[in-house]
Amino acid sequence: MVHKESETIEFKKSTAELKEAVISIVAMLNKHGQGEVYFGISDDGKVVGQDIGRMTIKEVTQAVVDNIEPKIYPKVETRKIEGKDCVVVEAHGINSPYFAYGRAYIRVGESNKALSPHKIETLILSKKRPLWESEISERQLKDVDTRTLKDYMRRANEEGRINFKYSNVKTTLKKLHLLPGEKLIKATEVLFCNDNSMEVQAAVFAGTDKITFLDIKKFKGNIFNLRRQAEAYIQEHIKWRADLSESRRKEIPEIPVRAFSEAIGNSLCHRDYTNPKGNEVAIFKDRIEIYNPGTFPDELAPEDFIKGDGYSVLRNPLIAETMYLSADIEKWASGLKRIYDECTAVGIKVEFKRVKTGFVVSFHRPKWEEGEGLGEGGQTGGQTGGQRKGVLLSGKQKRILEILKTKPQISRKELAEELSINTSAIQKHLMKLKEAGYIKRIGPDFGGHWEVGG
Repeated sequence: MVHKESETIEFKKSTAELKEAVISIVAMLNKHGQGEVYFGISDDGKVVGQDIGRMTIKEVTQAVVDNIEPKIYPKVETRKIEGKDCVVVEAHGINSPYFAYGRAYIRVGESNKALSPHKIETLILSKKRPLWESEISERQLKDVDTRTLKDYMRRANEEGRINFKYSNVKTTLKKLHLLPGEKLIKATEVLFCNDNSMEVQAAVFAGTDKITFLDIKKFKGNIFNLRRQAEAYIQEHIKWRADLSESRRKEIPEIPVRAFSEAIGNSLCHRDYTNPKGNEVAIFKDRIEIYNPGTFPDELAPEDFIKGDGYSVLRNPLIAETMYLSADIEKWASGLKRIYDECTAVGIKVEFKRVKTGFVVSFHRPKWEEGEGLGEGGQTGGQTGGQRKGVLLSGKQKRILEILKTKPQISRKELAEELSINTSAIQKHLMKLKEAGYIKRIGPDFGGHWEVGG
């Protein structure tokens, strides 16, 4: 049997590595509040055994007690593993930060990294104040949006991650640990109250910087509504192409929807709510950026998560747990990897960037007008025999098709009002869709209707 190290388990071949073991204990305590060290197992997980003399247990215990501050008193014992003698050290502690030989460390995967002075200060301060999400909110039970809570419970039940049904607001929130007493906490406020401090600012820019914008919106509401609004905004303003190679037309976005949906969900869940700055969605000519006002963990790099070596560092564990239960996010630090995999599968470059005030996910937009990412011959898909070929669709044109499917008798003026653009712009969009064969007008302008092709 091959054993494996983890963030709370460390292997040492023998007590000759006692100093390194003490450092590992401190790193695990600072990260998880507990840890185990096994002497007699090599790094590759193979049990080699440990020579145990009359003083071995005492020496190991003394090294841990004498060289870790604040003091801890570990459990040290001999244990038979695969028939061989090993020494096992079990340590627990809640008084982080801990120091080994005068320095503080933290566990990152299966290795130990020295803590910076800034991180040490953060650990000390975090012990003195409760998490933002656990603070008492000024909102009351009557401010909870019942429709959002019921919809949340329906989705969580369908996922099988909650085994109780919605009954009433108070009982349901208590079962979700979002009403610890008689007053709402701030986690409940941002999750289920529309009147809160959250906002998402979204904008479309004319070029590759923020000098000139073509459109700008500010969204308010609870986390779930904000996510839907931000996703819809991106879908409306990106390009879509039609793949007509099969019997049914398939509309394909320039950026995978699942990728930017994941990025938006993560940015709302893991943001720093003590930072008054809001989340942002910025659509540039060459890229789409999703900004989260929450700095990335100092001891990790985005690449760690892409490789699957990252571990979950939850700034808002209660909000994250609630969103996990409804499958709005996934646990185990897999979000960045899923975003990367989705984009890589379709040839889209994605970058994860630390900035001074937060974190940015940047999706590079393909140059479809120049044939980039369109397949052989620059086509977006097509059919033989003189049938129409696929064309690039803007987000607004895609939205027009959706509206015409459900409201075939809608007038150009009503269509313009629904999309918040003028009638001349609507006319241009309709003309392009007609020329491409997506729609046709049946009957006169007054009294007729639109027919959307498959």
